[in-house]
Amino acid sequence: MGNHTTMNTFLLWGFSSFPDLQQLLFVVVFFSHVTILAANVSIMVAIKRSHNLHTPMYFFLYGLSLSETCTSMVIIPRMLVDLQSETKMISLPERATQMFFFFGLGTNNCFILAAMSYDRYSAIHHPLHYSILMTPKICFQMMMASFVVGILVSLCVVSIVFTLSFCDSKTIRHFFCDITPVVSLACDYTFLQKMILLAFSPFVLVGSFILIMISYVLILSIVVKMTSAKGRYKAFSTCSSHLTVVSIHYGFACFSYLRPKNNDSFNEDTLMALTYTVLTPLLNPIVYSLRNKAMQIALRKVVGNAKSFIT
Repeated sequence: MGNHTTMNTFLLWGFSSFPDLQQLLFVVVFFSHVTILAANVSIMVAIKRSHNLHTPMYFFLYGLSLSETCTSMVIIPRMLVDLQSETKMISLPERATQMFFFFGLGTNNCFILAAMSYDRYSAIHHPLHYSILMTPKICFQMMMASFVVGILVSLCVVSIVFTLSFCDSKTIRHFFCDITPVVSLACDYTFLQKMILLAFSPFVLVGSFILIMISYVLILSIVVKMTSAKGRYKAFSTCSSHLTVVSIHYGFACFSYLRPKNNDSFNEDTLMALTYTVLTPLLNPIVYSLRNKAMQIALRKVVGNAKSFIT
């Protein structure tokens, strides 16, 4: 233990490998962040103010938009500051706080998507009993379950990571405090701790994805038995936005967290993580806006009211 040190501050290396791109990245990330906030807040306001959107599907969409907004607030403001800063230092409490909220909210997003897939299954398989199966109380319980799972998983991850001792190196090769770049600095990273931490990402991503796939396999088994082409089209159209969001979310997340990593893939990992943290919360509200007429009408009202308020 003699070579171990207790460090209170660390350097977020971030985009220091791309010095010529930092100003461009700042502009792109800043406007993306503003768009993320505006789009997700608009969706939440539209759902809140439109009584015809007070259904389980939109309740979960409200929760997803709120969670995506909070996730972006955990990462992007700090990223923007570091893109304009020379020091890029982060304290130990800041590291723990950022990792806790990012991992907790990310887990929450995954299980909200799983709850949304069950909602679509209930609507298609039990249309006459849908209002009984998906009551406001049940929807709230499912939302809270997603939140609690996120908190518990994140607490486990952070408690393991921040009981480690760190070596002389204090450079985190990332633009935020993700698990792998932080634990790579540890001196006493045991095999058991490594296996436990490695198990969390598959548990969250693969576990929630399996729940989603179970719902869609059941939906598909119902749809193929329908004799009406119109009925099949209506069933698939109710799932199209959710399927698109699931494909975007899990595509980027799995590539970022489940693929093998090595020391030579730092730049690739950084750019992929940037895509996941910025592009995913940006595309989700766009998908639901473009593919949903009820949401389009509600958003037009929100924009119209905003213009009237400004003028």
